[in-house]
Amino acid sequence: MRHALLSIFLLLLPPTVDAQNLPQKQSPGPSVIQGAIPAPKLVEPHLHVSRSGNASRPRVALTFDACMGKADERILSTLVRERIPATIFVTARWLRNNPQSVAIFLNNLDLFELQNHGQNHVPAVDKPVLIYGIAAAGSPEAVRQEVSGGADAMLAAGLAAPRWFRGSTAKYDPSAIRQIRDMGYRVAGYSLNGDGGSLLGADVAEKRIAAAKDGDVVLAHINQPTHAAGEGVARALTALKRRGVEFVRLSDVDGMGDDDTTQ
Repeated sequence: MRHALLSIFLLLLPPTVDAQNLPQKQSPGPSVIQGAIPAPKLVEPHLHVSRSGNASRPRVALTFDACMGKADERILSTLVRERIPATIFVTARWLRNNPQSVAIFLNNLDLFELQNHGQNHVPAVDKPVLIYGIAAAGSPEAVRQEVSGGADAMLAAGLAAPRWFRGSTAKYDPSAIRQIRDMGYRVAGYSLNGDGGSLLGADVAEKRIAAAKDGDVVLAHINQPTHAAGEGVARALTALKRRGVEFVRLSDVDGMGDDDTTQ
């Protein structure tokens, strides 16, 4: 009798769990990834201006991206005070928020040329992809809108029609480069990243830019007034001037870029 009761009690207990018999997570099969869009080939073009050939007076093109946010007065005031020419790439977003700085540019057209950095600061890549966490335009139509929207905003602000374009992140896919070129633009690469997206320390940014060589196109940012990099950029400008550098804007001299960006 006791054996019969024990058997009934054991039957009523919940079954033990055997991890080896649990359903295992399946690896994605070919059917899962079959329809995925291949990652596009991205390029980050280089650009140089024609060299002076004079060791004591190297030629350097300073280019500054004004992506969004406010103007960095440390850099802007140094450019104006020291009468240093530069090319400024502006977005429609930055133009809307900085009318006073735009007025300074317009009052110093002997120093500044303004060029197109796009409408909303999205990478000019015509396939859906994230670049540094930023969603690319994602289609040819969206690339066209990013470029033309930036140009329209410049004209509305009283600026001259742009002839150069630099997209957010400075990365592109080859088909977007062809499209931008067909719209009448040269695509502005660079040869020297001066401030690491404005994230470098002041001393590092100063050292990088102050070491610019003959023919270099320097990329830095003029829209991060709270970042330490801007202090170093401003100091480097005066150091370059003391070196006897010939400062040029992109429209002043011939520029040669790779990845079919200027030819």
